[in-house]
Amino acid sequence: MAAAAAGGGGSVNPFLSDSEEDEPEEPRPGGGSSSSTEPGGPAYPQQQPEPAAGSPEELLGLRAAAPGDAAAGAGELPRVSMDAIAAQLLRDQFLLTALELHTELLESGRELPRLRDFFSNPGNFERQSGTPPAGGALGSLGGSSGLGGAGGREPGAGQLNRAGSISTLDSLDFARYSDDGNRETDERVAVLEFELRKAKETIQALRANLTQAAENEVPLQERKNYKSSPEIQEPIRPLEKRALNFLVNEYLLKNSYKLTSITFSDENHDQDFELWDDVGLNIPKPPDLLQLYRDFGNHHVTARDLVDASVGVDDDELEADTPILGTVPVFETAAQSIEQCLIVQKLEDQISVLNSEKWSLMEQIQRLESEIDLLKNENFAVSSVYGVAPHPSLKQVPLTVSEDNGRYLDIKSSENDSKHGNIEETSLALSAEVDSRTSKDDMLNSVPSKETEKLSSCAPSSKAAVHFDKPNRELSPAFHQALLSFCRMSADSRLGSEVSRIADSEKSVMLMLGRCLPHIVPNVLLAKREELIPLILCTACLHPEPKERDQLLHILFNLIKRPDDEQRQMILTGCVAFARHVGPTRVEAELLPQCWEQINHKYPERRLLVAESCGALAPYLPKEIRSSLVLSMLQQMLMEDKADLVREAVIKSLGIIMGYIDDPDKYQQGFELLLSALGDPSERVVSATHQVFLPAYAAWTTELGNLQFHLIPTLLNKIEKLLREGEHGLDEHKLHMYLSALQSLIPSLFALVLQNAPFTSKAKLQGEVPQIEVTRFPRPVSPLQDVAVIIGSREQLAVLLQLYEHQLEHEGTTGWETLLWVVNQLLPQLIEIVGKINVASTACVHEFSRFFWRLCRTFGKIFTNTKVKPQFQEILRLSEENIDSTAGNGVLTKATVPIYATGVLTCYIQEEDRKLLVGFLEDVMTMLSLSHAPLDSLKASFVELGANPAYHELLLTVLWYGVVHTSALVRCTAARMFELLVKGVHETLVAQRVVPALITLSSDPEISVRIATIPAFGTIMETVTQRELLERVKMQLASFLEDPQYQDQHSLHTEIIKTFGRVGPNAEPRFRDEFVIPHLHKLALVNNQQSVDSKRLDIATHLFESYSALSCCFISEDLMVSHFLPGLKCLRTDMEHLSPEHELNVNCSEPGE
Repeated sequence: MAAAAAGGGGSVNPFLSDSEEDEPEEPRPGGGSSSSTEPGGPAYPQQQPEPAAGSPEELLGLRAAAPGDAAAGAGELPRVSMDAIAAQLLRDQFLLTALELHTELLESGRELPRLRDFFSNPGNFERQSGTPPAGGALGSLGGSSGLGGAGGREPGAGQLNRAGSISTLDSLDFARYSDDGNRETDERVAVLEFELRKAKETIQALRANLTQAAENEVPLQERKNYKSSPEIQEPIRPLEKRALNFLVNEYLLKNSYKLTSITFSDENHDQDFELWDDVGLNIPKPPDLLQLYRDFGNHHVTARDLVDASVGVDDDELEADTPILGTVPVFETAAQSIEQCLIVQKLEDQISVLNSEKWSLMEQIQRLESEIDLLKNENFAVSSVYGVAPHPSLKQVPLTVSEDNGRYLDIKSSENDSKHGNIEETSLALSAEVDSRTSKDDMLNSVPSKETEKLSSCAPSSKAAVHFDKPNRELSPAFHQALLSFCRMSADSRLGSEVSRIADSEKSVMLMLGRCLPHIVPNVLLAKREELIPLILCTACLHPEPKERDQLLHILFNLIKRPDDEQRQMILTGCVAFARHVGPTRVEAELLPQCWEQINHKYPERRLLVAESCGALAPYLPKEIRSSLVLSMLQQMLMEDKADLVREAVIKSLGIIMGYIDDPDKYQQGFELLLSALGDPSERVVSATHQVFLPAYAAWTTELGNLQFHLIPTLLNKIEKLLREGEHGLDEHKLHMYLSALQSLIPSLFALVLQNAPFTSKAKLQGEVPQIEVTRFPRPVSPLQDVAVIIGSREQLAVLLQLYEHQLEHEGTTGWETLLWVVNQLLPQLIEIVGKINVASTACVHEFSRFFWRLCRTFGKIFTNTKVKPQFQEILRLSEENIDSTAGNGVLTKATVPIYATGVLTCYIQEEDRKLLVGFLEDVMTMLSLSHAPLDSLKASFVELGANPAYHELLLTVLWYGVVHTSALVRCTAARMFELLVKGVHETLVAQRVVPALITLSSDPEISVRIATIPAFGTIMETVTQRELLERVKMQLASFLEDPQYQDQHSLHTEIIKTFGRVGPNAEPRFRDEFVIPHLHKLALVNNQQSVDSKRLDIATHLFESYSALSCCFISEDLMVSHFLPGLKCLRTDMEHLSPEHELNVNCSEPGE
């Protein structure tokens, strides 16, 4: 064993940890020595000679030793740790024994990290052989580089043979190989196991190739650029980023930064921080951050020390400190060594090429410096600057100044400054500058660039020389320099390097900002980051490097995690300023990609920023991009985004796009977007559509000539289709959607009428401009629906309005094609649609009434009186001869009546207009009453007008006309209309106008008129609070119940019972307890004596409904016993006799039954 250990002493043992190698060796059985270790050592060992090991049998024989053996005397063998035993088993490839040991330790709660890590890594079973290596240790490549030589091993000796008959540990069936297991094999299972192994091998190979491809995804030329320019840091690779993210999250969790870890995980939602394998494929897990930090000092790379400019360095001295790659031992397997040798050869070739380039550039520098010396014709050579003669090898150490740095120090000596003190001062200043801004790594890795060639030529600065007071001392420059070294200045760090340099040009400032801003932004409070927007924008505008500009704009859009409204406004303002400065090409190339990247961001505030940016940047984009990419982005967000605020912003941006788009082919796409926006479930989105998108689209439609020939007719056709399909159930939401769109198009239509009028050429602003009445137009929902804004100015609109009204009043519409289309096509189609609406649909009636009201108000009073009203009157035909006409009655029962009354006749409120409305309602009430037609159209008119208190007096005037009418049918209709009006009328009007009229009707000779007043009296009891008024109504109702002349009036009793059931739950409790419930009891008792079964059942049915409604009210115990329960018992008697199926319901209504 000792010989074997000696033979493998130069090899690296992959199973030893640092703790094993660092601790002193202890005696081992057999005269060897072993390294005792503790769990948790570093995963990457350093090279150490491998100690001799005893036989595995001797080590395993110590397993049964008791814990107390550690305290045995000196004569006893010392106890070997479990970790050493595990290491020996793994080293000798006793994997099954190691697995058994791992299982037993795991069951006893003493798990070894070494065994856990080994068996949890599937890569160990792919790379390791199934037999122990020769000599008891892994072969070393350091001894012999030949393959198959005496110091090497046979090809593939350290790798798993890919034969299908070899089972890996994860596919072993231990029961089959155990002594007591069943040795019978199933051929089918064997085949499946073989296929599974082959599939696993294929997957592992693909994963390894994918990982290697991900690692090598940076182009070769780009890597050369990074190596040739050390100040430019190579971008982080995806695999490196995921690995660092995992380590950072692990560090946060271990140190109780849980909230920070949660935030960090949210920002990296595409990575699973629970599983290291998610980082990459077949990637070993490195130590944690703390261990990497502690181990950092142990991996010092020998670097070339900085030297003063006046000190020479021999080439041999410089090269002696630089390790040669060929001398670095490589401890890998034979196959890997070949690959490593190829890589080393490539690197050496690259080094030789770079060295040749370096020497050629240095020769060029020397030539340029000599030319500069000749041109100056004065003794201002390099030796005078540094104060000593230049060493022959000095110029071989170039002072590199990259393009990023520019010129930060002016060294200029005037003709008078030729004294030794000046030279010393200049030398000290330069030495301090070099020391403060140049790090050791920069001097080691820098390669002369083109800017180095310009160094000498750029030395004389355009600025005036800066002179400092010279000390009248005789100290040596070295003493001065040593003295100044006590100033605590740091230029070794990135920040120190930036601080020590002062830029003297705009370009240098931009470059400096580009380097510093990515480090500044993360350290600024979120609430104050908008203060950085001007800096970021200016740098992004002026920076010469496209990649840096892209990074800065990326920072701008990601500046704040969830920007609020004010912060988004600041960012948008900055984007617009950037766009104005750089032009459309750079906006397309630099700003739009930032928007596209965040179109599906998880935070709605960020998507909101994207939606708003599309609109804000629209004026500054190429027109092809506006109508293609930006429009598609907004369309996608409108269809897919779930946030109402985002879709609202999308709609507003679409409106802006519609104001700039000029591609007629996009018209249909815009129309589809309009319909989608109008049908959005969010009220915010629909409101934004009416305020911004629809007016902007209408303006474009007007320019294309499609407003009156496509947009409005299409919406009308959709409304007609809805009405045809909605005979059994109208989709009121869609009807509202289309009709509201038509309503928002009225200002655009009127502007088109004015702009295409015959008098347009005469409309010139001359002299005093007429004033427009404040109430001339309905209040627009947004400035884009203001006719003055659409026309251009309020003055221009005033001139056009004056000519418009003169034309209508005196010259008519001859030759006025747009207005003729409105009169001859639009209005007839609208009136026809109105006739198809169900008059019982209050919402539809209200929508069409508002539409006609806005239409008439916008087009003016003359247009309404001469063009709109005649068409309605022609259809309604309100005359006495049409009373018995079926056609006339049919029109009066449709929605045409309430829409004409509330949408057209209420547009203007002068006395003559009010008289016209009163006369129309009186005629409709008369005609409907005399023809026995349904009163639904009249009720719809009263409901719509009654919602506005300004029309209450007018409606009471109409009803009083019915109260005093000679026909009992009209008086009966007037009595029923009072029920609709009472709920919205003020109590004063009820007391002064309504109750007197009802009392008058309650004493009418016709019993039907008196019965018709009962619902109105009940509504008063339900809504009025005045005590005197309630007493008058109660007295009138009591007269109906107690007067002997009404004892046999079945219809009157039925109406009273229905009224009690309707108003009882909402009436005053005292009125309910003292009047309603006792009288219901009396009516139930009387009904028990009714001899006519049909009347008895009718009363009993209405009593049941009334009692059901009142059972939900609070009823006192006395009232319950005296009236409520006796009334229910009477009702139960009626139901037992007439309707047994309702008897159970009556019993349920009786408490205690």
